[in-house]
Amino acid sequence: MRRKDREITKEETIKLLETAEVGSLATVNPDHTPYVVPLNFVYAKEAIYLHSAVEGKKLDNIGMNSNVCFSVYDAVELMPEAFSTKYKSAIVVGKIHEVKDPEEKREGLIAIVKKYSPEFYEAGVKYVDNASEKTKVLKIEILQITGKSRG
Repeated sequence: MRRKDREITKEETIKLLETAEVGSLATVNPDHTPYVVPLNFVYAKEAIYLHSAVEGKKLDNIGMNSNVCFSVYDAVELMPEAFSTKYKSAIVVGKIHEVKDPEEKREGLIAIVKKYSPEFYEAGVKYVDNASEKTKVLKIEILQITGKSRG
């Protein structure tokens, strides 16, 4: 990290991963160009879980190359008078794979329900149980994690 003065601790970075609402997943296309897609996600069990349709460009890319980068940002506030921005951000580099174990898949989906729809937990669990066959769960095994902030 170039700006060491803005580096945040691993604990602060994990807190950001636990609270940020949207993340961006970067994969590589067959022609070696980047492909980035914004996604809902959850940080759980020292990994990042994502849900996905059962087919699509993201999955095609992952099938060819499991190396990914995932980023989040939060607490963004423009500071036009200083020609700058306040923010918190995290970057994760890792390996991604589809979760095949049915119990881990269900746990990943329920963790997403708890994060995004806690007030509808029971309905969310029913939804997970009914939609499980139409949904893939992806897991990013974190190899490197960095966080940065400007307050």
